Amino acid sequence: MLEKSALILNCFPPTGGPFRLTELSELTGLPKATVHRLVTDLVRLGWLERSEAHYRLGVKMFELGALVPRRRDLRHVALPFLQDLFEATHETINLGVREGLEVVYLERIHGHNAPQLPSYIGGSLPLTCTGVGKALLAFSGSELTEEVLSRPLPSITPYSITDPARLRTVLEKIQVSGLAYEEQESTVGVSCIAAPVFAGDTIAAALSVSVPRDRFRPAQLAPAVRTAALALSRLLRQGA
Repeated sequence: MLEKSALILNCFPPTGGPFRLTELSELTGLPKATVHRLVTDLVRLGWLERSEAHYRLGVKMFELGALVPRRRDLRHVALPFLQDLFEATHETINLGVREGLEVVYLERIHGHNAPQLPSYIGGSLPLTCTGVGKALLAFSGSELTEEVLSRPLPSITPYSITDPARLRTVLEKIQVSGLAYEEQESTVGVSCIAAPVFAGDTIAAALSVSVPRDRFRPAQLAPAVRTAALALSRLLRQGA
């Protein structure tokens, strides 16, 4: 029953929903009667909310997500550095961690003219399609790299890297420079620079600046990104 409930909850990305009972049945492949029984329980628990014939995620889901210790604590420690980076660039700032073969976004800071991005706080994207993801992958060990390269590489835009040999070269360059670049690989018209954040010898997260292509200036942005990542790494190394 937990797996079936998870199927229902996973139907609700930021651009999806609210959904009717019939739509949830179609999306999950579960019988309508089963979906009705499960959503009734989920509403009672506060994980879903019902508005007439439609269902959407409930506030309880947000509350539970905010209680995850590692993410909550890392976000709290990183936020001042992300704010400093935003003040230095006035562009969209992202913080993400690795979960399996995906990057999960813990925080985002953006201004009024921020580009539309597929990532969102609490959401995930393939490691290989984002600057943050590639920074995480490059420093997560050869075993993970080989696992990723042995699978078909996902493609979000026509610019996403789908050639394993090219991705291997990109990751090697990141390991040398300490910076990861994304060239419209998750959103056409947007590029970014990312840097890894370490807790001692272990990579803990990565942060990035996302910028529309027409004002993407790597030489100006890279020092600010590197400085923010190094400063946060220094604090984490001290046991914050």
